[in-house]
Amino acid sequence: MSDCGCNLEIKNREESRILIILIGINASMFFIEITLGIMSESTALIADSLDMLADATVYGIGLYAVGREALVKIKAAHISGIFQIILGAAVLIDVMRRAIAGSEPESFLMIYVGIAALVANTVCLQLISKHKEGEVHMRASWIFSTNDVIANIGIIIGGVLVYLLDSRFPDLVIGFAIAIIVIRGGIHIVKDASNEKQIHTLKSTS
Repeated sequence: MSDCGCNLEIKNREESRILIILIGINASMFFIEITLGIMSESTALIADSLDMLADATVYGIGLYAVGREALVKIKAAHISGIFQIILGAAVLIDVMRRAIAGSEPESFLMIYVGIAALVANTVCLQLISKHKEGEVHMRASWIFSTNDVIANIGIIIGGVLVYLLDSRFPDLVIGFAIAIIVIRGGIHIVKDASNEKQIHTLKSTS
């Protein structure tokens, strides 16, 4: 029997379906978190909302790459990684600004929104889990979802500490930690994409 490409078409449809769902979840959580983050003066929530926005954008880039040639997928992952690094740097600037200007984060709002975001990102993680060893653009999506879950747990812990210590500093620390996680994830993705490009080049020239 000749290979009709049916398995590849099914795989592409599955990837597209998952990425569309991920875009919807992350875009919705961005609007919720940025609104409540500003209302609660929480650096951690604002940082996580921007992470959600970055993820939604990155999943969109990944969706564009589905079904395209390997170099397009590699380039999509590379752009995604750079975008994450830039976003992480922007979050660091906001953390420093709030550390100097001051803030009064609302602890209970941090906890409630952190829990909602954790549930949303756990769903994302389950959806993308079967593709964590897949092609480079899908591996990037797995890294984003994993980092989001870690960040959400940090927000919940930060909210509890803000309440117990009656201090804004746990919020700043968590915001800083989220920025570092985002930057590290972006660097990892860029390196992974660069390695994939080298492998692809070697295969093409051999």
